[in-house]
Amino acid sequence: MNAVLATILKRLGLGIATLFVVSAIIFSSISMLPGDFGQSVLGQSATKETVAAFRKELGLDKPAPVRYFEWLGAVLKGDLGTSFSGRNASGQDRSRKVSDLVMPRLWNTLFLAGVTAVIAVPLALFLGLTTALYRNSAYDRTVNAATLTTISTPEFFVAYILILLLASLWPVFPSLANVDASTGLGERLYRVALPALTLTLVIVAHMMRMTRAAIINLLASPYIEMARLKGASRSEIILKHALPNAWAPIATVIAFNLAYLVVGVVVVEVVFVYPGIGQLMVDAVTSRDIPVVQACALIFAATYILLNLTADIIGIVTNPRLLHPR
Repeated sequence: MNAVLATILKRLGLGIATLFVVSAIIFSSISMLPGDFGQSVLGQSATKETVAAFRKELGLDKPAPVRYFEWLGAVLKGDLGTSFSGRNASGQDRSRKVSDLVMPRLWNTLFLAGVTAVIAVPLALFLGLTTALYRNSAYDRTVNAATLTTISTPEFFVAYILILLLASLWPVFPSLANVDASTGLGERLYRVALPALTLTLVIVAHMMRMTRAAIINLLASPYIEMARLKGASRSEIILKHALPNAWAPIATVIAFNLAYLVVGVVVVEVVFVYPGIGQLMVDAVTSRDIPVVQACALIFAATYILLNLTADIIGIVTNPRLLHPR
């Protein structure tokens, strides 16, 4: 267990260092965005002195390294800053805390990701196991062809096809996933059905194909051959012998796809006008609301790194060479 703990701590340290580097990349990338918030608010007719005074009020006149470390220090204290969106040319300040803007949207995104995961993960495991069990059959070829098609199709195209079929030609679900804090659970599930179905079709292929490949690879192992010689059935071989040793690669691909559900949901949220953190980030980029963009990008990065660390830890814990060293 000492080797396991040491490896886990090493991965955690690497994850924290990665997040620090990513935060610097986020800040520098956003700083290089074209356009200026002060100029866009005050208008083209504003004098240089007025724009300079407005930028000073927002703290945009400071050197980039100073602004970065001030922002990083505030984030470490749990302060994501104040949105620029409440500022206007009249000098009135109706801006809100970034956390007040982000947290409700983050909850919506996590809800959509959770609904999708509840559907996609069991479905992918079932398809992966059954296609491995009936390898090279018509069922295996059909499922592989279908998943290869969905994995090769951009998510926005899948979304528009589903809108055409299930919201226009056969109006089963709404085409707009407009929810708010007062929306009940049943109504919320109904409205996010199409976004969740879109994401399910996109990510289930990755998980299903990795599960299938991991199981098939293990079926060639000597201990599987011994189980066959003892008279174990195909289902017993896969469920009792192959699957427990395939959790590491399967958990890794599941974690990658769960990270995609939070990080890569931007396109789907924009298509369905879903009030999630991805839609908020797109709106903030359009209005050059720098604190909101930075907060959303940092949350995306932290989520991706955290889920990848989780996958690494699962792979480490399930590694017999670490659990039972010679």
